[in-house]
Amino acid sequence: MAEPSALPLASRSTRPAAQASAPRATLPPWWHGVLLALWLSLAAAVALGITRFAYGLLLPPMRADLGWTYALAGAMNTFNAIGYLIGALSAPWLLRRYGAGPLLLAGALLASVFMASSGFFSASAPLLAQRLAAGVFSAWVFVAGGLLAARLGTVWPAQSGWLLGLYYGGVGWGIVLSALAVPPTLAWAASVAHGWAWAWWLLALVCLLTTASLWWLLRALRGLGLEVDATAPGSATGAVHGHALGWGAMVQNFGWALAAYTLFGLGYIGYMTFVIALLHEQGHTSGAITLFYTLLGLGVVASARLWAGWLDRFRGGQVLARLNALLGLATLVPALTAAWPALLASGLLFGAVFLSVVASTTALVRHNLPAAQWASGISAFTIVFAAGQIVGPTAVGWIADGPGGLERGLFYSALALWLGSALAWRQRALVR
Repeated sequence: MAEPSALPLASRSTRPAAQASAPRATLPPWWHGVLLALWLSLAAAVALGITRFAYGLLLPPMRADLGWTYALAGAMNTFNAIGYLIGALSAPWLLRRYGAGPLLLAGALLASVFMASSGFFSASAPLLAQRLAAGVFSAWVFVAGGLLAARLGTVWPAQSGWLLGLYYGGVGWGIVLSALAVPPTLAWAASVAHGWAWAWWLLALVCLLTTASLWWLLRALRGLGLEVDATAPGSATGAVHGHALGWGAMVQNFGWALAAYTLFGLGYIGYMTFVIALLHEQGHTSGAITLFYTLLGLGVVASARLWAGWLDRFRGGQVLARLNALLGLATLVPALTAAWPALLASGLLFGAVFLSVVASTTALVRHNLPAAQWASGISAFTIVFAAGQIVGPTAVGWIADGPGGLERGLFYSALALWLGSALAWRQRALVR
């Protein structure tokens, strides 16, 4: 998830001097950049907010209808995470060959198609394959969108951090939209066989409409002279892999942070996969669950501004440690109580923190490595994050199938996050 933040920075440093020094006086005002970033955030809504996280709302009815164990339900998100890793690893080559714009549109279109296909299957094997494919294509969208968002920051450098934060906040808008759309659709289709399929089809339709709007956005970005296609004049996407930092050096320099980030991937995804199922088990109404998930999504939107001071101030693992600790607290609450105010606080805190953990690793690399090594550094964090994310859903589901149920599964997720916090505290800033 963190990789796109590095790609454009390396690309930006290699632009021709004439292009970098082009006068900015003729460019639109800064608020135009904000509008473009909000428009681009629809890509993040498709990539993660809907394609991955809407599954948490659909898990309870699918599990009840299809007779899944929690381990199998968790495996659906494990396969999605495997696909995301494949997509993230393949994205740099595709960016060099085709450019960010075509990759964004292709990924959004294919992710929408495979989401729609979920409504046509009830056997576990094709559903697992669908989640895998959707993960690949959603990674293409997220990486390409992040690249374009950071390039917006080169047009309005004074607002670059805000513009990138607005893009990541789009994940929250996708969560909010899912929270508002899925429960009414499930209620409407309750009397239909496999009624959950209608929710998949509705979400796929929303993603297709969003994809169409992104085509018009790319035209606007080309109008600003941004590198949207691989054939654009001055395109430097191929430069991002120069001066790569090997795994040995990464472990030597960032071993504690890499271990902490792996545990973050393992711990956070258990909450996002199973918390809605737990709320159903606790007997909360559909309206209450909609409110919970909406607040979680709004927390994601707000997170762009909340932790900016920490990200700018600390050069070691302090931010990763603090945010992992807060995330562990938010994860533990539903395992201890069904009290509604506490659950709402848990969802809001979780939403306000979890994407900022991703940003903290980007900041760690940018603070401690030269620009030529940012891409390889953040790619390493992306890989270990994906590894934890792959293990997390199935592990929590397997625990939940035993004594203690989902509460015990979330308890172990919180322990993973707190262990990650402890390891991150040991990460020191590098001497430059």
